[in-house]
Amino acid sequence: MDWKLQVVVVPVSDVDAARAFYVEKLGFKVDTDYRAGEDFRIVQLTPPGSACSISIGKGVAKAKPGSAQGMHLVVTDLDAARAELIERGVEVGEPFHFDEGGVRQGADPKRRDYASFLSFEDPDGNGWLVQEVKGSAK
Repeated sequence: MDWKLQVVVVPVSDVDAARAFYVEKLGFKVDTDYRAGEDFRIVQLTPPGSACSISIGKGVAKAKPGSAQGMHLVVTDLDAARAELIERGVEVGEPFHFDEGGVRQGADPKRRDYASFLSFEDPDGNGWLVQEVKGSAK
């Protein structure tokens, strides 16, 4: 039996501001923007090329806005991804990697898959990592 991750809920305080960030700054596609009265709204957004989406909204998550941390987006070219994010106006950190001594500045010197990262946050402080996988990005 396949178990496919379909949606990750990201808690936000302002649905419209978050929607604008994910669409305009990150290029996510709006799958649905559904309202059921004053207290419920769900917006499902999908990153380009991804089989998994995120949902933001009102009445959707019990978690505190900004509490989602460590979500990963996978790209085949970290440098190109960083340049695109900067061009779109996203405040993105410098590349970093891990080695036996801990976190190090710069991409992995050998550019191994799963070894180089960038980080950024959405308007609520939900934390994202961009991870380079040159082989077959999953």
